[in-house]
Amino acid sequence: MKDSLQYIRSSLEHLDETLKDVKPGMALQKKIHPGNNLTVQNLFSYLALRNHDIRELQNMLHEKGLSSLASSEGHIHRQIQEILLRIGVTIPSVQLSKCTFSYSRKKIMQRSFQLFGKHISCEQAAIMVTLDKTYLQEPELISHLLKRGMNVARINTAHDDEAVWLQMIEAVRKSSRLCKLPCKIYMDLAGPKIRTRLPVEYTGNIKVMEGDIVFLYEKDTPYKKGEKNIGCTHKGIVPQLQKNNLVMFDDGIIEAIVKNVNNRFAELMITRVPGRKAKIKTEKGLNFPDAILNINPLTVQDKRVIPFAVQYADIIGCSFIRSAEDVKRFQKLIGKMNKAKQKPFLVYKIETPEAVLNLPQILLEGLTDANFGIMIARGDLAVEIGFERMSEIQEEILWICEAAHTPVIWATQVLETLNKTGIATRSEITDAYRSSQAECVMLNKGTYILNALTTLNDILVRSGGHHLKKRSMFRSLKIAGHFFKNN
Repeated sequence: MKDSLQYIRSSLEHLDETLKDVKPGMALQKKIHPGNNLTVQNLFSYLALRNHDIRELQNMLHEKGLSSLASSEGHIHRQIQEILLRIGVTIPSVQLSKCTFSYSRKKIMQRSFQLFGKHISCEQAAIMVTLDKTYLQEPELISHLLKRGMNVARINTAHDDEAVWLQMIEAVRKSSRLCKLPCKIYMDLAGPKIRTRLPVEYTGNIKVMEGDIVFLYEKDTPYKKGEKNIGCTHKGIVPQLQKNNLVMFDDGIIEAIVKNVNNRFAELMITRVPGRKAKIKTEKGLNFPDAILNINPLTVQDKRVIPFAVQYADIIGCSFIRSAEDVKRFQKLIGKMNKAKQKPFLVYKIETPEAVLNLPQILLEGLTDANFGIMIARGDLAVEIGFERMSEIQEEILWICEAAHTPVIWATQVLETLNKTGIATRSEITDAYRSSQAECVMLNKGTYILNALTTLNDILVRSGGHHLKKRSMFRSLKIAGHFFKNN
């Protein structure tokens, strides 16, 4: 017992000294919003800790009835110091981290309430619901959504136009006043949508089997007839591909690999299809999981939409974020357009492997503003990183955002089957329960949206305490290693 306590003490003292030496540079400190200085220090401390594997130490701490550091993301350095104090180590008060459990909990509660409004309690995630223009034909439906727990109304600007969006916003605000229930307006910018576009002679689809060769053509490029040709709706993608890159069609249902590529087209071999035969259809999603693509996340359409969103939205969702530079683009453009009133809060959508790896830098750039949020956009992200890794990655995003005291939206296919058919699957109920770890959960539009909303609200009430996560083991994180290697 004596040896294990000595090991615990020496390990924690080493960690304490290590974290004292980890500080953001002066240039970063100067540009961070003044209210976020402790948050930045905690994020650096957490990443430094996760650059090491401390699972053995955690097991010993747990065995001795001490905090194993799990669920301490928001105040990691102070937690280490509190354990040292508990086992009799003297630490001068001036050396104690000011980022305490109380501070971190209060900080993320404040930010969550600012973003999503004061919902039922700090122990329950807010609920965001995607609106549909058909809801305008049923004025009472929005009131029912509010009464069953909708805190944020989402408008997807990839659909409809300003006239329809304004009708939706006015309907929400009217119902909110009548019901005396607050509701934030969230407008999602579409971002670059990379889709298939088939030649007219294919009548909307191409049949493929494993081993087939197909050709993916650059936008507006002539193609050879007599082959299985697929156009790409986004210019400049094909020349950036490399041999052996994966290409995924239709949310990853069909998989191919690049065999050869030039500036006009990429020759692909189909490597996976659902069943014996499959069809590649027009206007379906294209994903390139292991290609590093240089794509501006701000499209021409987004730039047209932003003035409207700045005027009417409480929150603007920024799509296809890959790096801190992308965050700067949105901050600069939206800041320029907003002089008369407080600008909307921004939410950065994490939907690519590059965004996951660069998450600390994205958060640090976000922290130059007083408040912002992160959305785990699990649709494209699952396709890009592989469905097998999705559970692990969404957990890591939650941990790191907790360290940055940053509210998270858990999005995509929550209670999807229930929403579409009226009957839930067991697995999606479990998924919805796990979503309570985030500060907000998003439901898509659906025929049975009221059923889905009632069920989700019930699950979130039952799960409660979404910050009190189960015990996590701290092996080293690739994201943390990448951060310190490049900073």
